[in-house]
Amino acid sequence: MGDHTNPGGADELRRRLERGAELRAAGASENDPEQAAEEELRKKRLKFDPARRADYLVRDAMARGEFDNLKYAGKPIPGLGSTHDPDWWIKALIQREHLTGLGPKALLLRVEDAEMDERLDGLFTEQEVRAAVEDFNARVIDARRQLEGGPPVVTKTRDVDGEVRRWRERREQRAAASSERETVEEKPRTWWRRLWRGQS
Repeated sequence: MGDHTNPGGADELRRRLERGAELRAAGASENDPEQAAEEELRKKRLKFDPARRADYLVRDAMARGEFDNLKYAGKPIPGLGSTHDPDWWIKALIQREHLTGLGPKALLLRVEDAEMDERLDGLFTEQEVRAAVEDFNARVIDARRQLEGGPPVVTKTRDVDGEVRRWRERREQRAAASSERETVEEKPRTWWRRLWRGQS
């Protein structure tokens, strides 16, 4: 005859294991006062239902100051209450980690378009400016074909000659402002030098 499992035997085994754990904890707690205090705290926590226990744990953490100086304490949580955006997490990641070069071409081209003047001002020759604007225009036209999908491209191409002319004008304005600054800074020095020479 095969062995038949006794359903009452499983309950008896569970009770024995629990009792053994209690005895081990009691024996260990006699030797270690910290463990005894921890065991007493565990027994107190088990008396509460889960909701009261969670409330107790939160209040206890507040009393210890674990919620002090949180990042958004007393401030509205960003993005809360706005319309649902299924890509909120990737946008938040890009913004939080300051990632560049990631995202749909339409968005990347809009960002590049907004920063184009600053980028062109860092170039030194008209040939470099022409090459940069022509490269930008080629990428805008390629993105408009929508071969990879994504949002529609609303960025406009730029007039190469117009951008070169604007780059030259900005460069001349910076040079004029720089020379004015130098003359303004030079005058007080000359005055102080004259004063110093007069005293010596």
